[in-house]
Amino acid sequence: MLHLFDTAVGRVVPFEPREPGRVSMYVCGPTVYGPPHLGHGRFSLVFDVLRRYLLWSGLEVDYVSNITDIDDKIINRANDEGRDWSEIATRCESVWWRAMDAIGVMRPTSDPHATAYVDEMVILIAELIDRGVAYVSADGVYFSPAVVDDYGLLARQTIDSMQAGARVEVAEHKRSPIDFALWKFVKPGEPSWPSPWGDGRPGWHTECVVMSLDLLGDGFDLHGGGQDLAFPHHENERAQAVAAGRTFARHWMHNGFVEVGGEKMAKSLGNFTNLLDLVESTDPRAYRLLVLRAHYRSPVEVTRASTDDAAAALRRLDAFARRVASADLAISPAVADPDAIAEFARVMDDDLDTPAAIAQLFSLVTEVNTALDAADTARATAAAAAAFEICRAVGLVLDAGGSEIPAEVLARAQQRDQARAARDFATADAIRDALVAEGWVVEDTAAGTQVRPA
Repeated sequence: MLHLFDTAVGRVVPFEPREPGRVSMYVCGPTVYGPPHLGHGRFSLVFDVLRRYLLWSGLEVDYVSNITDIDDKIINRANDEGRDWSEIATRCESVWWRAMDAIGVMRPTSDPHATAYVDEMVILIAELIDRGVAYVSADGVYFSPAVVDDYGLLARQTIDSMQAGARVEVAEHKRSPIDFALWKFVKPGEPSWPSPWGDGRPGWHTECVVMSLDLLGDGFDLHGGGQDLAFPHHENERAQAVAAGRTFARHWMHNGFVEVGGEKMAKSLGNFTNLLDLVESTDPRAYRLLVLRAHYRSPVEVTRASTDDAAAALRRLDAFARRVASADLAISPAVADPDAIAEFARVMDDDLDTPAAIAQLFSLVTEVNTALDAADTARATAAAAAAFEICRAVGLVLDAGGSEIPAEVLARAQQRDQARAARDFATADAIRDALVAEGWVVEDTAAGTQVRPA
C-alpha cells in the first residue's frame, strides 16, 4: 500500500482512496502572469510522477489542476504593459503548456479556469456570509478563520499564535489581521463581475474550493502543491470548506523548494530561471531525472553542474536502451524480474522514494550490461524489462533509436574537445562556430561537447 507524508497530520500515513481502484487528485496550477520557473517545473513533475505511478499500479486517476487566470499579478502586469488582462493570461497560459509538454508532464484530466467559476464562487461566498463566518467590509468580503477550530492545521500553528504574530497595520478593513479576502470590490481599470455586495472579483483562496469540490466531489483523495502553498493558500481553502460544512481533501501533499544558493526559487524573489530556457539549452528529460534523484519533500538545487550531471546519466541510460535494442531481447512487462519490480514498488510505496528507485534503475542497468557481456540472455532480459518498467512508471523516456547526429559531426565534436584539452581555443571556437552555422546546437557539459539539432 502506498504511504505518503500527510501535511495535515505531520507524518507518513497510508494513502487510502475514497473509492477502491480510483484516485482523485487536485493540484494547484499556475497563476498565468509570467513564464514558468523551475519551481513550477518541479511541482508539476512531482505530481506527474505520483500520477504515473498510480496509473502504473493499476489505478484510475482523476487529475485536476487549475489555471488562475484572474489575479492581482495578472492585472498589475497588464497595467504595466498597457495590455488587456485577458491577453496576458492567454499568452502566459500558452507558454505554460508549452513548458509542461517539453518536460513530459501529462495534461490534467480537467484544467478549470478561475474565470469560468466566478458564479459558483459568489454562491459559496453568499453561503459563508449567511453562516456568519464571512462579512462585508468597505473594500470587499472577508472570511473569519477564527470560526474554524483547527485553523492553522497545515501550518502546524494555532490561531492564537498566528494572531499574536500578525501585522495589525494591514488590517484596515478587517476585523482581525488573519481574516482574508473572499471578494474584492472593483477598482478603476480592473475587470469585474457582479455580486450581491457590489461588482468585483474573487480572492485567490476561494477558486480552488469550488473547483475541486465541483469536479472531484466531497472528500476527494489528495490535494497537492508546492510547500509554499500549504499556508496560507491551502489552509484558507480548507477553512472555507469546513465552515461551509463540506468534507474537503482526505490527504495533503506538498513538495520541497527549488533553491538557488540555499534560497527558494520564486518570481517574487527575482531569482528564477525560465523553465523553457532550461529545456531549450539541455535535454528536457534531464530535469525530470534531477527531480527524481531528490526526495520530493527535500529541497533541490538546480545548477548547470547538476543538470549536466543528470544529462550525462541520461546518456548512460540511452546507451543501455540502445544496447538492449541491438541485442534483440524479447522485452515485455511479463518477463520483468519480479523481485526487482517488488523492490521498486516497495520503495515507491514508502513516501514516493524516487531516489531509491533511480538507484535501483542504475543497478539494473549495470546488471544488464554484465549479463550481456557474459552472454546470459535470460538474466539480461529479466533485468532490462524491470528497468524499462521503472522508467515507464516514473515517466522517464529513453532513446533507444540511436543518435540522429551524423558520425562526421560527432567526430568534429570530439576534435573540439581535444583542442580544448590542448588549450587550442582558437581551433575549438572555429569548430563550434562551424557547427552552429550548419544548424547544430553546441553545448559545453561535464561530459564534453554535446551536439544536437537546433
